[in-house]
Amino acid sequence: MRTVGKRRTVIAALGAVVSIAGTALVAAAGGSWASDASAAAAFACRVDYTTNDWGSGFGAKVTVSNVGSSAVTGWTLTYSYAGNQSLQHGWNGVWSQSGKQVTVTNLSWNATIPAKGSVSAGANFSYSGSNAKPTDFAVNGAACTGVDPTTTTTTTTTTTTTTTTTTTPPVGGPAPKLRVSGNKLVTSDGKPRRLLGVSRSSGEFACVQGKGMWDGGPVDQASVDAMKTWNIHAVRIPLNEECWLGVHGSPGGPAYQQAVKDYVDLLVRNGINVILDLHWTWGAYTNGPDWHCKDEHAVCQKPMPDARYAPQFWTGVANAFKGNDAVVFDLFNEPYPDMPAEWNKTLGWQCWRDGGTCTGIPYEVAGMQDLVDAVRATGATNVVMLGGLEWANDMREWLAHKPIDPLNNIAASWHAYSFNACATVSCWDSQIAPIAQQVPIVLGEFGQDNCGFDYMQGLVDWADAHRISYLAWTWNPWGCSTGAVLIKDWSGTPEPGVGEGFKAHLLSVTP
Repeated sequence: MRTVGKRRTVIAALGAVVSIAGTALVAAAGGSWASDASAAAAFACRVDYTTNDWGSGFGAKVTVSNVGSSAVTGWTLTYSYAGNQSLQHGWNGVWSQSGKQVTVTNLSWNATIPAKGSVSAGANFSYSGSNAKPTDFAVNGAACTGVDPTTTTTTTTTTTTTTTTTTTPPVGGPAPKLRVSGNKLVTSDGKPRRLLGVSRSSGEFACVQGKGMWDGGPVDQASVDAMKTWNIHAVRIPLNEECWLGVHGSPGGPAYQQAVKDYVDLLVRNGINVILDLHWTWGAYTNGPDWHCKDEHAVCQKPMPDARYAPQFWTGVANAFKGNDAVVFDLFNEPYPDMPAEWNKTLGWQCWRDGGTCTGIPYEVAGMQDLVDAVRATGATNVVMLGGLEWANDMREWLAHKPIDPLNNIAASWHAYSFNACATVSCWDSQIAPIAQQVPIVLGEFGQDNCGFDYMQGLVDWADAHRISYLAWTWNPWGCSTGAVLIKDWSGTPEPGVGEGFKAHLLSVTP
């Protein structure tokens, strides 16, 4: 993202994040149902419950999974709190509370849960004292045990053996390996998968600004659990090439590399795919806008990657993560070689693909073909992403200039902020949709220039309709005054408007 500077606020203390993934226990007897979903049949299901607790209140997320082989329509979840938890407001369902019992009923658009699918809803509560987890989840009047409640467990007895048939709920696992198939990203078993989540800034700047590795923010299990309460399935991590290579900044070299590896491993273990993005690079560039820095070191965004370090960076990153195809490589954040060429798009696209000596750029450029070649020369099979011109917003000639990849494992990287040139449905329909018909598109960054969610809502709705992946900028608690900041603290408290809107949307969709 293009920014004048980084705004930071005092980081709030981490709230406790509780994750209970398992089988609901006892059905609530005699409960009242909030709608016609009361007539829906019980089904083979499980309930997952997570909270984001900030001391005087908390956000709760409930996920109802259909572990059976047939879709079901109509669901009502009930459970009870043991303390004085009080419902404030909910989303993605009709929430109500009577005494200690909470009831959540489907909305019209999420009434059907497909076989092996799930739906999620969330709500905020206030409380004081203890905040014990509920233990009596029931859906449509029956406990979610992971087996069909209309049948009984069978026991077969012979003179020598007793066999009891049981079913255990599925458990979470690591993030799936990904590859390109036609215009989709798919898992190793061929199932379509979208990358839905957030960018997590700081790996690109903290090391060259004397702020350490992650700008003081946590990269531990609690911070990942906070992401999971938003239903985040992908995280994009911007990186700094000189810090990775140990050329400039601290930590650098092996210490920086190990910190990146540790964070990637943690995310992947938690089922979250990772995009590694080359964000800040070397190269003296004196022809930029007045807001742009002039330093040759990797302390700002340059128009194109440099031939001096960028291929070496990707050789190192590819060697570090080859064999882990849950990790995707975003080869360069936001190219804009067309601007120093006085907006000559022909020269811009030539520079983008082929590199070399480019008009208006004083250093030798590494083109996208150079970076693809550097990755593949290591034997890495990871999906690679390539952004277009004009800060990755202009994609019009992307297909015509797509580099050659022997694995054909390339996705298009697109950025779309409200202040970009292509920021309307008509532009997306004419310029982006045709590309989405041929290759996967990952909207690696998007946001709007205020703290609302109206532009972003229209964009994610359009992206959902076209099965496009998207990751919002940014999961950093910098205070939202001009937009593009999702959280108030590292425990995932959403910023009003932008954060609340995006969190609610993520909870309503599946990858």
